[in-house]
Amino acid sequence: MTAAAPRHTVDPVALTVDLIRCPSVTPVEGGALVLLAQVLTEAGFTCTRVDRGETSNLFARWGTKGANKSLGFNGHTDVVPTGDATLWRFDPFSATLAEGRLWGRGACDMKSGVAAFVAAACDFVRETPPDGAVILTITGDEEGDATDGTVALLDWMAQEGEQMSHCLVGEPTCPEVMGEMIKIGRRGSMTVTLTATGKQGHAAYPHRAKNPLPALVALLDQLARHQLDEGNENFDASTLALTTIDTGNPASNVIPASSRAVLNIRFNDLHSGESLSQWVRAQADAVAAETGIAFDLQIKISGESFVTEPGRFTDLVAGAVQAETGRTPVLSTSGGTSDARFVKSHCPVVEVGLVGDSMHQTDENVRVDHVHQLKAIYSRILADYFADNSA
Repeated sequence: MTAAAPRHTVDPVALTVDLIRCPSVTPVEGGALVLLAQVLTEAGFTCTRVDRGETSNLFARWGTKGANKSLGFNGHTDVVPTGDATLWRFDPFSATLAEGRLWGRGACDMKSGVAAFVAAACDFVRETPPDGAVILTITGDEEGDATDGTVALLDWMAQEGEQMSHCLVGEPTCPEVMGEMIKIGRRGSMTVTLTATGKQGHAAYPHRAKNPLPALVALLDQLARHQLDEGNENFDASTLALTTIDTGNPASNVIPASSRAVLNIRFNDLHSGESLSQWVRAQADAVAAETGIAFDLQIKISGESFVTEPGRFTDLVAGAVQAETGRTPVLSTSGGTSDARFVKSHCPVVEVGLVGDSMHQTDENVRVDHVHQLKAIYSRILADYFADNSA
């Protein structure tokens, strides 16, 4: 009797090790997408590089283009800089296994998440080929300006007629314990740069100058004291944080000509970037009319708030997390922004991933057992998604 051939599976930890050893600091590809394309192609995925500018991206699909049912995954292989590498316990690109953890830049955010889904997807399509498509959109521009990453992939998909029915994003979503949280939405984010301009002069003769600082301080005080809202069913209260005030004046006897301040607003769906922009401009115009100081506003809206309404898809994802971790996850919209803010315009999206307590830090690391557990969660989501005709 001939022995059965051993089942081919992809080890998510080994794949994470290989990915970390690709020094893919934004916007450098570093070999990470080449590696993923090789692994996915071996499992029967059709892989396409979708590069824009300096950014490299990867689109991969198993199954028929335009399938009625397609589960997508969005993730990134780019990482933030390491900082002073001599402060790390291990070389940040060595991918060292020690103390039950994997150490290195990107171990937590988010090469392990990408590896876990790739491993789950490759095993799934080999063992139980679904009636539908599995799609991966992997970007190299999530940690940067995010203008040429997921946005470029979604633009290309629209041009080529590629479609995801639902999508997972593999960002770390758990504050402290595996399975405690998934993200069904995100707050919007905007940055406002305010420049107040008056007239420079001698501090002993303030009547001959027009000091921009009192007007700027008054405006910032009004903005910071204002309560934007009290939150709602899906979101916490919106927040406004002053992040810097810069005058650059080395002389104590000179009234400066101008001063600059920056503030960041994280807002829920009671607002939009446009409505908040109008509010800030109105406050600035009022102070300008009162003081005679001119204000220039530069506003960058990084993303609008959104929520994927709880329903069959969120229930399916939460059920898989509960089955593999024993915890019922909180459905959250907390935290910063992610590329889900782009995906939400394409299809319903839910974020589910690892514990994010070390992302962007020196000695970034991930527990090895958590990587295996995340693969199991993704495997269950894939199985349940294609088994559920209503999902």
